Amino acid sequence: MKTKSFDQKHVLNELKHFLPTQTPLKDFIHHNSLHSFQQLPFYQAIFKASEIFGYQVTLELSDYRKLYRNGRIKKHVVDRIIQNKTGQDQVDIWQEKLLNAAYHEGRNERVGKLREQWKNKYKIDLDSLVHPRLFRFLVSYLDQGIANHKFPIEPQGLLASVRELERNSYTSFFKTKRAKSLLMIEQLGLNELLNVVVGNEAYFEQYLFDQQFGHRGWSGMVATLESTPDSLYEQRNISLYDLIYLELLLEIDALDDTLGNKWQSLCMNSQLPPVDYFETPVLDEYHEILMMWQDAFEWSYYDDVLSGLISAQGNSAEQTNSISFQAVFCIDERECSLRRHLEQADRHCETLGSPGFFGVEFYFQAEGSSFYDKLCPAPVTPTFLIKEKNNPSHQGNEILYASWTHRLLGGLISSFSLGMFAAFQLGRHLMMPKMSPAISNAFAHGKKQAELIIENKSPGDQENGLQIGFTINEMANRVEALLRSIGLIENFAPLVYIVAHGSSSANNPHHGAHDCGACSGRPGSVNARVFAFMANHSEVRKILTSRDINIPETTVFVGSMHDTAADEMDYYDTEHLKGNAVIQHLQHVKTFEAALDMNAKERSRRFASISTKQPLSKVRRAIKHRSVSLFEPRPELGHGTNTLCIVGRREMTKHLFLDRRAFLNSYDYRTDPEGKLLTGVMRPLGPVCGGINLEYYFSRVDNHKLGAGTKLPHHVMGLIGVSNSADGDLRPGLPLQMIEVHDPVRLLIIVEHYPEVVLKSIQSTPEMYEWYINEWVHLMVSDPVSGHFFYFKKGQFEKYDPMSGQTKSLHDLHHFLESAKEMRTNHIVDATFENLGVYTIKNN
Repeated sequence: MKTKSFDQKHVLNELKHFLPTQTPLKDFIHHNSLHSFQQLPFYQAIFKASEIFGYQVTLELSDYRKLYRNGRIKKHVVDRIIQNKTGQDQVDIWQEKLLNAAYHEGRNERVGKLREQWKNKYKIDLDSLVHPRLFRFLVSYLDQGIANHKFPIEPQGLLASVRELERNSYTSFFKTKRAKSLLMIEQLGLNELLNVVVGNEAYFEQYLFDQQFGHRGWSGMVATLESTPDSLYEQRNISLYDLIYLELLLEIDALDDTLGNKWQSLCMNSQLPPVDYFETPVLDEYHEILMMWQDAFEWSYYDDVLSGLISAQGNSAEQTNSISFQAVFCIDERECSLRRHLEQADRHCETLGSPGFFGVEFYFQAEGSSFYDKLCPAPVTPTFLIKEKNNPSHQGNEILYASWTHRLLGGLISSFSLGMFAAFQLGRHLMMPKMSPAISNAFAHGKKQAELIIENKSPGDQENGLQIGFTINEMANRVEALLRSIGLIENFAPLVYIVAHGSSSANNPHHGAHDCGACSGRPGSVNARVFAFMANHSEVRKILTSRDINIPETTVFVGSMHDTAADEMDYYDTEHLKGNAVIQHLQHVKTFEAALDMNAKERSRRFASISTKQPLSKVRRAIKHRSVSLFEPRPELGHGTNTLCIVGRREMTKHLFLDRRAFLNSYDYRTDPEGKLLTGVMRPLGPVCGGINLEYYFSRVDNHKLGAGTKLPHHVMGLIGVSNSADGDLRPGLPLQMIEVHDPVRLLIIVEHYPEVVLKSIQSTPEMYEWYINEWVHLMVSDPVSGHFFYFKKGQFEKYDPMSGQTKSLHDLHHFLESAKEMRTNHIVDATFENLGVYTIKNN
């Protein structure tokens, strides 16, 4: 048989492309779990990924049918989808297939078949022999602070470090002489090792895909760290090549130890031709059925939203020239409800939405910290550094977790001296949860009392190639860009709050996934303070005035932060407020508190441990306790249930109950008729909002392979990831407790502008256009003049007329929330599919 040439560089690049790209826990960046297939149309891509890797990429057929029976999937939507795909005369036939036909639903992935032959041929499980040792090598080498003793690190990388250990140790990591001797031959390449293990060059690529996708979590992490070594605080020189090389040596060692000389290369005499893993699969009727069901599920919801937007047009917000205050929130869908309650508490306030880094991109260094925190979206590489100074407070320490208690003598002493105290502390935290140094406190990221170096006064103020602070002109550019993008260029209120968000939680390795995605998985409090400082700067305002943005002298910007888990707010630099602004601020704080009370009540309907009918003060207290409880696996549900992104004026949605499911990005088409600003607004929506949506989607439909499984048995591995056992693979994606109430539907982006302007905007870059033309997210335009909707499909916009009738109205939100909780408690509604619909709010 003719041997296929092995192209090592090509195969390594292909592996890096298809492996998961989740970063370490400190920078939890949401992304499309199937990013490697994004160049293909959505359905073609997901079914190809399923065929190759065995992923579950939609709900089960029984789930769709259950959703249809309980009314979440609507019959008239199903009929329209069938008609559009097959014609009117086929509706009855396909309805019967959708509802009753039986199909084989098993998945038989391609990857893994070749390497399975070790079991068939030699009756050994090579994974169980190799993976525990391999993973211990990796976690020891990459460890970021858990280990008591550091792995001897050589600057040349992982293999050099292992060789150094072998040279200077009395014992060996290897059980046989051949593996150790091969390790010491530094000029030996992958081809030679693959020839020992596989034997036939034609199968090398197939074998490596089987091998690396046998532990896709660790392999993906290594590939990510190779391309972005600054993802670690303590950087390590590691590559996918090193990992494969070491694993092949461990395989040779395990085979030699188990079988002696009674084995030969796996494919030495194979009569079966190599398999093309990436051959495009043929889709059959079963796949057509799944596509129809998924479309019906999505459009049953989207259609209600669009009908609600039409209903809201007749309930436009009251126009007033007397704005009490303005609050600029992150577009995060968890702020959707708080904005609604804030507007109910003060009908003269105005709320707006912008990505939560507020257009100021920088690294941040807390006083006393050895490392920088990135506080901007993942694709952005900052060139600025904000430093903290004169911090009068110090981070508390928990003596029970001190490193000396893990050593032999320290452990012995602490067991006797601190044992009873530890038991008492544990009992107290379980019965009466409260904040402690061991808990991730959103407000601890950047101390309120500390000063920030924000203004750069000399070109020489640099550190490690980063400019410390921003110049006056750089500040003005960023303030102008944000204000213009959200349409806030006139009618400024006396106080403008810049509201960042973060999330406090205990015993939660994934807490970064609850913080601000626009701040690389960290709270945005520092960004809020920085922007407020810039917007208050007198020299910045002079420049803005020359650019036709006139901010009154009486207007003050106030940085603040919302803890989305505890439903608490804090405000920064308020000591600089003077005169009437102090009194106004204290009044507005009361308004925020009233809104936070109602927000906690709304959130409580999803939490079994909290009675929504309690007084607001008790509900709020219970919500706070959840955020600091050691035994609470669901302190909050993160982005669970996200489905929408609305780019437009607040008037579009102000009177709608959207059930905390919408990213709300403020934008006023009237200030941007040609769409010059719209391109900048639209550019991050795919990677940020679409990435969040798709990670939740795929973690929901396949929590075993594309998600992290239940968090209850998770082990934190080296502070970089989690596994389900001490010897397990790293788990990419999101844990079960974050996605169990999520509806797996693609994001619908609705933009208020003219279709031709939006089309020009999304076509401005191929990377942006890919999200829409391949339908990884849906795009709808709301024409601001006609009020008609236009749906983007196959490169053009087509008019869309909603099928749903008049949207239901809510006259008493309190009663509505209590009824929804009661239905869930009494199992009238399945908690897995409990998301509420769209309502217009008539009164509250």
